[in-house]
Amino acid sequence: MNQWGRQPAWLNRELLLGLREKRRVYHSWKKGQATQEEYGDLARSCRGKIRKAKAQLELNLATVVRDNKKRFYKYINNRKRAKGNLHPSLDVEGNMATKDEEKAEVLNGFFASAFNRPAAPRAFIPLSWKTGTEDRINPPMIREEAVHDLLCHLDTHKSMGPDGIHLRELRELAEELSKPLSIIYQQSWLTGEVPDNWRLANVMTIYKKGPKEDPGNYRPVSLTSVPWKVMEQFILGALTKRVQDNQGIRPRQHGFMKGRSCLTNLISFYDLVTHLLDEGKAVDVIYLDFSKVFDTVSHSILPEKLVAHGLDGALFAG
Repeated sequence: MNQWGRQPAWLNRELLLGLREKRRVYHSWKKGQATQEEYGDLARSCRGKIRKAKAQLELNLATVVRDNKKRFYKYINNRKRAKGNLHPSLDVEGNMATKDEEKAEVLNGFFASAFNRPAAPRAFIPLSWKTGTEDRINPPMIREEAVHDLLCHLDTHKSMGPDGIHLRELRELAEELSKPLSIIYQQSWLTGEVPDNWRLANVMTIYKKGPKEDPGNYRPVSLTSVPWKVMEQFILGALTKRVQDNQGIRPRQHGFMKGRSCLTNLISFYDLVTHLLDEGKAVDVIYLDFSKVFDTVSHSILPEKLVAHGLDGALFAG
């Protein structure tokens, strides 16, 4: 239901009961009476049913558009109506920004300020200074078939980037686009350069907690070009394999690791603590939460670390 108590046109009785069940299981999960997997399965099921219900509604409207144009265009206009979800923000001088342009400038200034304060400032060491006979990673052959497979598995419900290329277009035209994209990807890897529009992003804000007028209570999410995200899959695969082969990732690393999560980290930690307690040893635990940790990592340190693990410095030159 919306804020006026009216139900969306696509919300049927079966879906309404499913959403109520999802809410019930959610509260049970929070109380420890249901598993996260149970809630996750139910949430995914509801999302799928909502998408199907909306698609069916739009199909019905399109089918009878000749007989009921008013209803069709009313639905279109409601869908096109922009949602004003940006709360007024305070700038650095304590002034309240109320216009959309002003709020965007305040948020942009705050997000940009994080990148100007590296956690460990240091002089940049040119990658060309790195010498040695250690084994270096060879540029992979980006095959047309691999690009085609990634395009065919794109989630068409995800957001597109600033280039305006919808994921459905890329998915439907995978046969025609896989070859030219594979050539671009291969050349980009070899030269260390990327197209200019791949460096652009639409930055969306996600509210976290606290006063909504405080820019620090929002998290920026960058929506980049989808073709670039496909290229990232090849880069990620090569980086992960190389770092793992060189034992650059510690066994106790759980974040951003396939097959691992907060739950596996908690289980591993719990096992360690109980083992020490069984031996009669005292255990002290310190929890740390670093603010803006990803935004303040020095960009000069990261390439040096990766080059030290055998990756070609030309990959980061662009």
